[in-house]
Amino acid sequence: MTLIRTTRFTADPADADTVLERRSNLLAAVRAAFTGPTETRLIRLDERTWVDMWRWDSPETLQAALAGAPSLPEAAAAFAVARDVSAEQGELVDEDGWTR
Repeated sequence: MTLIRTTRFTADPADADTVLERRSNLLAAVRAAFTGPTETRLIRLDERTWVDMWRWDSPETLQAALAGAPSLPEAAAAFAVARDVSAEQGELVDEDGWTR
């Protein structure tokens, strides 16, 4: 079962480059320590608001990452610039990819 974990947060617009750099570092650290995520997407909704979507191939891989990732220094660094953080996850029930 594929799961999508979505994290919504705000950050100071002056920290946009820092958000991108620290997210990249966090993603590399998570992938080195755990099996996944298999795909990610970062969406900037406006100057301050971001949505980060990470795809996981199973509940077990997601749970392992959720249990272990908070101890990663890269997680602390990434979330140091994030405010108003909320997260949710759900089962992917349908998707469509269009190739031209």
